[in-house]
Amino acid sequence: MLGSSEESIKKEYKEILNQLSDPELISDWEKFEELSKRKSFLEKILGKEKEIEELKNKIEENKLIISAKEDKELISLADSEIIQLQEKEKVLKKELNDFIYSEKKGAPQPLLIEIRAGAGGEEAALFVVVLFRMYSRYAQKRGWKQKTLHSHPTQMGGFKEIIFELNNGDVFSEMKYEGGVHRVQRIPTTEKAGRIHTSTASVAVLPKPKGTEIKIDPKDLKLDFYKASGAGGQYVNKRMTAVRITHLPTGMVATSQSERNLAQNRENAVSILEARLLEKKEREEMEKIGEKRKSQIGWAKRAEKIRTYNFPQDRITDHRIKKSWHDIEGIMDGKLDLITAALQKAGV
Repeated sequence: MLGSSEESIKKEYKEILNQLSDPELISDWEKFEELSKRKSFLEKILGKEKEIEELKNKIEENKLIISAKEDKELISLADSEIIQLQEKEKVLKKELNDFIYSEKKGAPQPLLIEIRAGAGGEEAALFVVVLFRMYSRYAQKRGWKQKTLHSHPTQMGGFKEIIFELNNGDVFSEMKYEGGVHRVQRIPTTEKAGRIHTSTASVAVLPKPKGTEIKIDPKDLKLDFYKASGAGGQYVNKRMTAVRITHLPTGMVATSQSERNLAQNRENAVSILEARLLEKKEREEMEKIGEKRKSQIGWAKRAEKIRTYNFPQDRITDHRIKKSWHDIEGIMDGKLDLITAALQKAGV
């Protein structure tokens, strides 16, 4: 496997963790990025290998039950379970081999999705939670991997902003049409008079750059470290683990406090910053050759919408293709297939 035994992979992983924990690494940006990417790759391999090893142990336990020849019913159950476990083992081995193969060939790029509350105050922040849940459930159904890079919670359980990564498949072709302003019409739980409120949230879809696409000069970065906090100012970690990175030439800022580890939060913030810089670079290149395009987000005003979620009428309407769907609860629970298929077909 990659010319290395499992033990050598574990040894390499441990060495990388030690290097990433070195405070001196702060000054070597390129080395930090290289080590972080290698760490992520090795984690996926070790995770799959651990699952396979656990299955093998269970198979051996069942074989011992069969060899004991004490209880016919137990022997029958053990025999049946061995077949199921062996099938699972085959699937996991294939997944591991496919991952290693796709990594060598160059797997599809991961994707970053940013969801921000727009017009509507706290109700807009709660709508961000609904959209995040919809995308999370859809990602589960598609077999994608998901990782939250940053979130800014509110006191009432909403999010002013949440940024997460999707990978393990051709996520961009299915999610690229989600960028824009999403509008919701519903009666908030706090509304006593039963009035329908309209709120918005903006979604940005950003491909995660490959190593050669964006090169950041460490001298262009200002790093700040602070205590991570949750809604209401409650500290979720008393140590300085949250990271804020400012890209001085552009003024772009990326933050992360979702992890309890400083190095991991820095890695997350780097991913966010790189994706935003790539999006800026591509936009500028398109303008240089005369192709004008509208921003995905605009100013997050109600008029600049791509889709409306009308809960009282059980209807979702995509205004770009002038098409509506019912079963809003099912769609918000991850049944996004019909909408993504229609948008892909229309090629909006």
